[in-house]
Amino acid sequence: MYKIIIRPLFFLFDPEKIHHFTFSLIRFLAKIPGVSAIFRGLFQVNNPKLERKLFGLTFKNPVGLAAGFDKNAVLFNELADFGFGFIEIGTVTPKAQEGNPKKRIFRLKADNGLINRMGFNNNGIEAAIENLKTNKGKIIIGGNIGKNTATMPEGYTEDYLECFNALHPYVDYFVLNVSCPNVSSHAKLTDKDYLVELITKVQQANNKFSVQKPILLKIAPDLNNVQLDEVIEIVAETKIDGVIASNTSVNREGLIASKEQLEAIGNGGLSGKPIKDRSTNVIKYLSKTSNKAFPIIGVGGIHAAEDALEKLNAGADLVQIYTGFIYEGPSLVKKINKAIVKS
Repeated sequence: MYKIIIRPLFFLFDPEKIHHFTFSLIRFLAKIPGVSAIFRGLFQVNNPKLERKLFGLTFKNPVGLAAGFDKNAVLFNELADFGFGFIEIGTVTPKAQEGNPKKRIFRLKADNGLINRMGFNNNGIEAAIENLKTNKGKIIIGGNIGKNTATMPEGYTEDYLECFNALHPYVDYFVLNVSCPNVSSHAKLTDKDYLVELITKVQQANNKFSVQKPILLKIAPDLNNVQLDEVIEIVAETKIDGVIASNTSVNREGLIASKEQLEAIGNGGLSGKPIKDRSTNVIKYLSKTSNKAFPIIGVGGIHAAEDALEKLNAGADLVQIYTGFIYEGPSLVKKINKAIVKS
């Protein structure tokens, strides 16, 4: 029904506008008595074989919703009914910001992909916290944090620390987003020495709390093997809890979309099917080269249960979906979990 009726209808409209409409629709439906229970019956798979214990947390299943979907933590309670094992909110920055000028998200229908240059648009840390205070405790929540666009390089660490300290009581794990291609001064955020400094400062802040929260690093799919070796070195040096592989890509190779279409769209991060293999290769390299020394959350191009199993077999401990959720619909979560039970 989704791919035959709902998706073609949604795809007639601007991606960002339909995103907000979908949020409003889900929130409206969830307020109708019994609808949340119907969603849970349709999409949730409850099986002990799906349970995963990772960095001190117990996930009821290994399929999560990636950051960027529920940026401001406004829909996580409702989305929990769709069968996810965890939901990552954000990217959240200290101050609210508009992000890049619209239009800033584009569908590549022939490629089953998206290009976005949202630019960390969000309502800021205080708004996220107010929404997280409504947490009904149905699901593990991750907090994806970043810096404000206007922040100068010398203030990057303070931005991350401000988000980390404020969000700490309200999320179950943290993700340092240093790999989004749509933010300024990207170079510093991928410098090894700076990343070690940033992670160390965040860990020091973490140790001041009575209960420490896991901290993960989100990396790009476009890193070469030398850069991936640096990631392994960073994890070994800092003892950070894990890696998310991967973010969106700036690589446009192998797309069905025409050169003219891509030029008209312009810059941005590519997600969806076109980055499936790149993401999986990054996971495989990190897992094999490090001798599975740290947990990996695999994300990028998961549009079918087989894609998720491929990432898990490559060395991922958990997986996340985003673009696949848009193209394939909410049944994708159930299909992945059922396939994992059978595997």
